[in-house]
Amino acid sequence: MKKADASPITKENMNMPLPTPSLHTARLRLRPFEDADADDLFALHTNPRVLRYWDSPAWSERATVEKFIKKCRTTAEEGSGARLAVDRVCDGAFIGWCSLSGWNPDFRSASLGYIYTDAAWGHGYATEVACAVLGWAYDTLDLNRVQAETDTRNVASARVLEKLGFLREGTLREDCIVNGEVSDSWIYGLLRRDWRPSPEADDQEKAVAAGASSSE
Repeated sequence: MKKADASPITKENMNMPLPTPSLHTARLRLRPFEDADADDLFALHTNPRVLRYWDSPAWSERATVEKFIKKCRTTAEEGSGARLAVDRVCDGAFIGWCSLSGWNPDFRSASLGYIYTDAAWGHGYATEVACAVLGWAYDTLDLNRVQAETDTRNVASARVLEKLGFLREGTLREDCIVNGEVSDSWIYGLLRRDWRPSPEADDQEKAVAAGASSSE
């Protein structure tokens, strides 16, 4: 992973933008969103298979893409987190995105979220990306805790979180209703003292991971 060069951001110096980092893993490039990502984003968020366990409905209007990219930039300007596009290095293909949102400097906590194209499932990308983002976040934001939520039916996504060292801490009963369907969520937490980055092992991960949603 390529680490950011900035000094750790703490509560004392938080009133400043948090530039979205550019990170690299063995197979992937993580970067800020660009206007040119609009078509790929719209395809991702209108795919019913990808959104099977997502916590919001499929996009129906192209204007939603512009709002999404604008929100990414606003998040960076406010210094509350980062949302990164993910490209495959070998062919430059966009495969999804990962976010670190809701940074709370008082509690030293934030939430992890991600979503990937179905063509990218089964290659260990979700684990590889999350490992890079978590490494950046613990170094840059001085975090003590990262939280993630996933639909209880999305066992593959749960496996990704557990591989990263997250512990399942409870169940949120019927906390989401998407397209009229009620679902439960598992809530996961990863403490700084339990964080064990292992990007080499992540390359071997073969779990299929549609997505984990963070509360945004």
